[in-house]
Amino acid sequence: MSKVIISCAITGSVHTPTMSPHLPVTPQEIAEQSIAAAQAGAAIVHLHARDPADGRPTPSADTYMRFLPQIAAACDAVVNITTGGSVGMTLEERLQGAMRASPEMASLNMGSINFAMFKMAEKPREWKHAWEQPYLLSTEDGIFRNTFRDIRHILQTLGEGHGTKFECECYDIGHLYNLAHFVDAGLIKPPFLVQSIFGVMGGMGADPENVLVMKQTADRLFGRDHVWSMFAAGKQQMPFAVMGAAMGANVRVGLEDSLYLERGKLAPSNAAQVAKVCRLLAELGLEVATPDEARAMLQLKGARQVAFA
Repeated sequence: MSKVIISCAITGSVHTPTMSPHLPVTPQEIAEQSIAAAQAGAAIVHLHARDPADGRPTPSADTYMRFLPQIAAACDAVVNITTGGSVGMTLEERLQGAMRASPEMASLNMGSINFAMFKMAEKPREWKHAWEQPYLLSTEDGIFRNTFRDIRHILQTLGEGHGTKFECECYDIGHLYNLAHFVDAGLIKPPFLVQSIFGVMGGMGADPENVLVMKQTADRLFGRDHVWSMFAAGKQQMPFAVMGAAMGANVRVGLEDSLYLERGKLAPSNAAQVAKVCRLLAELGLEVATPDEARAMLQLKGARQVAFA
């Protein structure tokens, strides 16, 4: 087995500021936590932007450009920018940051999904901002749209147009077959990163049996053309990282996916989660890939071929 690529999803668009004081919101916080995560062992940092005034997800390319140059100047991590944004953003909004930045990597959901976060609003809280609870509740009747036409548009404009490669996010078995369609069409070329995602309401549950099904299906469809990675949202983050690594997967952690370091203990930072998974990988006798090793494994265009370095 080659070395393990650790991705760290720094802030995302799922959790809200009330849920953890450690969730990075401002450009400075996102930059600092990204750099620290890279120093702790993350080869890839997966990035969303937040409105610094109240922490709500924002598609603003100007906001991205307030932290991307800082990250590039301070570390050599692969920068991976979302094309998912958040539920409710239009396709054009979701692409703003990546189109301005022309990154080495971008995330790409391989299909539409009922991405549901409304249960997070059921816990009694003193909400810091008025937008948080309605935002979460709205997902009971919302669809995260990514049609075949949407995906094709992203692959052609960002992929072919900018030389960006993708973290192909697969929340269900059908998403693997959607990915196979675009591989067969020549719009996604090997090697490509397949991110198997478990535990998001609306997608595959965080059950160990599902991991084997996803792995077997990806192996059957893509063989040696793909680089496999996986993560589970919430409390299964670390157990699934260990299980996946033992099965030959690369892994993803970060405050986008879980706010906790262990049961009942909030993670003080993204770097703390990265450091923990590094220790767990070491216990399994596995080595962690450097950013340049990840670039070689994924055949990325290079850290200087972006619009923010």
